[in-house]
This record gives sequence, structure tokens and C-alpha cells, in this order.
Amino acid sequence: MAEASVDISGKDKSVCVIGLGYVGLPIAVRAVERGYAVSGVDLDDRKISLINEGKSPIEDAGLSEEIPKYPFKATTDPAVINEADIVLICVPTPVDSMHFPDLRPVRGATEMIAKNAKKGALVVLESTVNPGVSEEIVKPILEEAGFTVGTDIFLAHCPERINPGDKKWSVKNIPRVVGATDATGLERSVAFYRSIVDGEIRPMKSIREAEAVKIVENSFRDINIAFVNELAKSFDQLGIDVKDVIKGAATKPFAFMAHYPSCGVGGHCIPVDPYYLIERAKQSGFDHRFLRIAREINNSMPAYTVELLQDELNSLRLPLNGTKVGVLGLAYKPNVDDMRESPAEDVIAELGKHGADVATFDPHVLRLSTTKTLEEILERSEALVLTTAHREFLESITPELLAKHGIKAVIDGQNALDGVAMEAAGIAYKGIGR
Repeated sequence: MAEASVDISGKDKSVCVIGLGYVGLPIAVRAVERGYAVSGVDLDDRKISLINEGKSPIEDAGLSEEIPKYPFKATTDPAVINEADIVLICVPTPVDSMHFPDLRPVRGATEMIAKNAKKGALVVLESTVNPGVSEEIVKPILEEAGFTVGTDIFLAHCPERINPGDKKWSVKNIPRVVGATDATGLERSVAFYRSIVDGEIRPMKSIREAEAVKIVENSFRDINIAFVNELAKSFDQLGIDVKDVIKGAATKPFAFMAHYPSCGVGGHCIPVDPYYLIERAKQSGFDHRFLRIAREINNSMPAYTVELLQDELNSLRLPLNGTKVGVLGLAYKPNVDDMRESPAEDVIAELGKHGADVATFDPHVLRLSTTKTLEEILERSEALVLTTAHREFLESITPELLAKHGIKAVIDGQNALDGVAMEAAGIAYKGIGR
């Protein structure tokens, strides 16, 4: 059924998206679909070329279909910002090797806007940030360029919500929250998001509240995952299957939300966002001990996964040093090519520290895989670590196939395989807390 037409007859009719990645690209396409004149700015020439050729630089069936249908001008030239009524900042907000927030992309995008935006433009920061960034970093940059925020340029924050690979929830229907520095900015930003999103758009009382929402969402998930990861370690000692226990607890129809343990937490949000709140609160004299402990637990899981492999090999009187280990999966979640903060990277590094002979295979990230087929990695491996539960692995991996290739041990970092069948076939199997 065709979607109802959307009225965009108000003041704002053109949009420029800065950052055409997992967040910016879908929203740019959606804005075109809803009738806006759209341009996009990115520093990656390859990405720009693919988009202008009608191809998606991201593995996403929906985007691959929609980019040719809803084309827009993608460029590395920030001059196009001057044509836009609304400018969206959709750049990454990573942390460095010491887990300290790296706001250089946000600063760079804001400086780009400050040099090129027209008076009256609405600037919306979608990148996930700690409370205070809009007012303490973005606003001063705009004002140093001669704009008066709230008078001749307007500033809002609508934290991105995107779940790569999710067929039910997308940029088209996930509810959003919006905050702004003034009433006009809030009114315009709410009107814009209501015109492109079919879900609820909730205005927040302040821009800082809007910034805090995303941090709270992902810190909540990080804490709950840390809880079950710690349970997995505990129950492993007690001989209890943590996955079965969680499924049992989930039969309670209220006050329990199931989370499951794994070899680590990946993605751009959950393993990153808590650090933004931890560091900002520290500047104000508050110590988020709970968040820090959750991060420590979740960061420990790749090493714990390798310890499990070492124990299984020891039981077979095999050393980890020199053993050929195949790592199945490089992406941080199933059925996508997104490697941001993937725990597979830490698992591989930990295996290397112990002298293992590591091979990798990911059907969605072939360009970085050291083997190119499942058969190839099985042929050269003595033991396996499943780090990503891709559909291709779950549909193809059987005890018979592994036995045929002489696989002696399997560490299931996602608790996705049939461990009972593996052990019945004579293959040493260990899950996370199973």
C-alpha cells in the first residue's frame, strides 16, 4: 500500500546531510522519498561515487533498492550546505584507544556548517553525544562564525536511532525525541521529523535532555548485558546453562527483560556511548562506577572466550600456541557487514597473543577475510571460534561437516550452535555460560 503524501509546504524544503554512513544515508534517502530537495556531504570519495551511481556503499537490501528510486546529490564539496534550510550532522562519535570520547568529527562538521550555512538554517545534530555537547561545542563554533543561535541560525538535537539489518524498525518508523535551544528550533525540527518518520516524535524540554536520552538507552543495554555476561562466568563454574536460565526467567510476564551473554559487545553505540557519559560526568565531579564496571565486564569477554578455547584444547592435550584456529565472523552482528567495535577484532588479537595460527572468514566482509569460503576455513582449522551468528553459518555448520574436516573444538561465542550434537559427534564444545 502506498504511503500517504506528506505536506512539506512550510518554510523548510531542502536538506543537507553531513555524513553518509549508517545514519546519514538512510535519512537522506527518506527525506528525498518524502519530497525534500536533498544533498549529502561526505569525505569518502568512493562512497560519494557509489551513491551518485545509484549504488549503496553499505550492505543493506532496502538501501540498494531505494537509492536508485530516490536519488540525491552526494559530494565532498561543503558549498552545498548553503542551499539547505535544514542541515543534519550525522558523523561518527567514536572513542579513542583509551576510551576517551573523540568529538573531532562533530567539531569538523560544525565548522563546515559555520563556514557555509545560510542565515535562518536549522542545524540538527543526530550524532550521539553526551549532555552538553550541543551547547558547549556546537553552539560556540556557530557563534564564532558570526551567527546568533536562536535568531539567525537554529540548533536542535535528535539522537539517531538506527538498527542495521532490522527489517521491522528503520529510520522510517522508529520513534524519535527532539530537543532544541529555543522554541523556534524545536518547532521546526519536530515538524521536519514528523514529516519523514511515521513513529512518534517526542519534544524534550531541553536540548540536554535530548542528548541524555540516547546515552541512557545504550547504557541500559550495556549494564544488562554486563549482568548476564557476569552470570555466564559464574554459572560456568556452577555447571548451570545460563541461556536456559534466562529463557526460564523470561517466562515471567513482567519486570524481566531477557538479555544474553556473548563473546563481546559490538556496534557503534553500546560499547561507546557509556564512555561519553562517564567522561562528561567526571568533569562535573561525579563518578559513574556502575557504568565503568559494566564496561569492564563487557570488555573482558573476548579474552574470556579465548580462555575457554585454551581450556578445551588443554583437555584435548593440545596447546593454543601453534594451533590453527578459525574465527567465524568479523561483523559485530549477524547478517550485516558492519564491523564497528566488533568483538571479533579483540578475539583475534587475543588469539594472536597466545600464538595461535588464526584464519578468518565472514561472508559479509570477504574483503577482510583471510579465507574466502566456509570450506576453506574449515579445511585449514583445527578449532573454531564463532564470533558472529550469520545466517550462512547457522544454516551450514553441522557436526558432520566439522567432523569431516577434523575440527576438534568449537567455542560458540554467540550460543547459537547445537552443543549437544557437537559433543555427541566427539567435538569439544563450549558456549558462553553453557
